[in-house]
Amino acid sequence: MRSINNIHPAEYSPIADLITYSPLPTRQLAQIDPFLFLNHHGYQTYPPRNNGLPFGPHPHRGMETVTFIVDGDIMHKDSQGYQSVITAGGVQWMTAGRGLIHAEVSSAGFLAEGGPLEILQLWVNLPARLKLTEPAYEGLQKEQIPAIPVSAGVDLNLVSGVWEGQPGAFNTLSDVFLSTIAFQPGGQIRLPVAADRNILFYVIRGSLTVNGQTVDQRQLVTFNPDGDSLEVTATTDALLLFGHAVPFNEPVVARGPFVMNSEQEIMDAYRDYQLGKFGTWKG
Repeated sequence: MRSINNIHPAEYSPIADLITYSPLPTRQLAQIDPFLFLNHHGYQTYPPRNNGLPFGPHPHRGMETVTFIVDGDIMHKDSQGYQSVITAGGVQWMTAGRGLIHAEVSSAGFLAEGGPLEILQLWVNLPARLKLTEPAYEGLQKEQIPAIPVSAGVDLNLVSGVWEGQPGAFNTLSDVFLSTIAFQPGGQIRLPVAADRNILFYVIRGSLTVNGQTVDQRQLVTFNPDGDSLEVTATTDALLLFGHAVPFNEPVVARGPFVMNSEQEIMDAYRDYQLGKFGTWKG
């Protein structure tokens, strides 16, 4: 089994009235190549006639965003013309590539009625050869994502990659496995991971034991590359974000919403954005 390197608590960093915890990056952990950034918004309940999510139009280049809607909803709109509202259990996958502008806000119904909200957003790096690829977006509802009953009390929602021959919901540009795994108390699963792949392991809700150590909600685990599996047991109802990928081992230069390989490429991104090359935003 993989030995645990460290257990990292998410850092509390609210955004306006939005409860937010940041597991990645933190002061102790810069990235888990190619996983760059993870924000955990909520859990909280919004009242009727609320302001909703605060993420108005902003640009991105050089990376992908994967958004997991645990509770509530999120409306995506971008300068390429993509638009959708995804509800609880669904996932959005946006490839920023050479650049686009997008907004992530709450639906009109959520703004009017309120309700529970819990959302995670993950940034996945793109390799240098794909930094300037064509932007793309896909949003899938819960029923469009394979839900695999792995064992008694354990269901794996397969977002990308392959699990025992079953392909995930999204076809991805790079070899990235992503899933959420729901546990009932006592549920157990063995997760195979080749030693050359970096692991993303974040407990969204509940408490788990992984390779003999307890991990509680809002904690992220890093592992050493010394084995090829994880053994996970739930001590409560729990929800886990689990992924893995081969690291790119390339320079990472991140400035705000842009993730490139050099300072010059960051300067180029700001210039291209200012020149209107990320598309036109239509409110």
